[in-house]
Amino acid sequence: MLQELQNTRLSTFKTRVDELIGTHPIVTSNSFTSWFSQGCASPEQLRAFTVQFSVFSHLFIEAQLRKCINASDRASYRAGKEILMNELGVMFTKDGSIDNGRFRFTAAHFEWLADFASHLGLTFGQIGKRKHGSQATLAFCDALMTWYGSDDESTAAGASHAIEHWAAAGFWKELIAGLKVIKAGQIADLPLAFWVFHDQIEDQHAAHTDDELASAFAKSDFDEEAFLQGGKAMLDAVAIFWNGLNAERQLLEQELIAASATKTAKPMHGKSFAREIGSVQLLESGSIGSSNSSNAHQELTYVRSLKQAV
Repeated sequence: MLQELQNTRLSTFKTRVDELIGTHPIVTSNSFTSWFSQGCASPEQLRAFTVQFSVFSHLFIEAQLRKCINASDRASYRAGKEILMNELGVMFTKDGSIDNGRFRFTAAHFEWLADFASHLGLTFGQIGKRKHGSQATLAFCDALMTWYGSDDESTAAGASHAIEHWAAAGFWKELIAGLKVIKAGQIADLPLAFWVFHDQIEDQHAAHTDDELASAFAKSDFDEEAFLQGGKAMLDAVAIFWNGLNAERQLLEQELIAASATKTAKPMHGKSFAREIGSVQLLESGSIGSSNSSNAHQELTYVRSLKQAV
């Protein structure tokens, strides 16, 4: 009887969780990855995306370490360490564990991404560091530390659940689709191991999220509202990240158009002024979309500095 009651409560709560995550805008529609999947990113847009994704990917290690430190029990601690050590280069064994796994420098996920970036003309010093992150990217990374790495078990569980569902919602596949087009038509030796590996492993993680939810729910001190709060806050931060990337790529596209126009029209105050006017006109016209306009203003300075760096 008690078990039936518990199952009913879990089912009711799971419905609330599914509604929260399944209807979140960044899960149902991701403008950036939909565009990227077409494979039409310019070299500048691809480099800009790679820099921002590398910052998220590298700073995720900090959040994962905090998750280990704040683990409530040894089982959670080991589960967190498994993710962390695999990120750093400890390979899974045939049993699906890193216990007794081999370490290799070249097995670290960020090294795969650095290899990918090098084929785009980006050096190791130009990627993966906080100083290269846009305001939107850093907001996402800081949210990972706050919510995913929270010392409140229910809050952290909610953030983890949301992250897993976001990661399994298909964005990796859309990125890979676009990169395959670019590889086939522009950069034949572009390595895609980083992207393909994460897509495959997220498919496996998604299969276990319901079990993880049930385990968290069964704990005596589980807080439903804290779980939901953590999940929503994490998805909101994910949306900031992707919307920032979308605004950035639209600004780069407009700057390219403006730069092309200066080749056929006599500039009044130099090319840099023409690019700035073109970007400002884009923002004022609202052609990048109201939801991204504020992000676009914040990204403008960063985009120019990035183009100078690469």
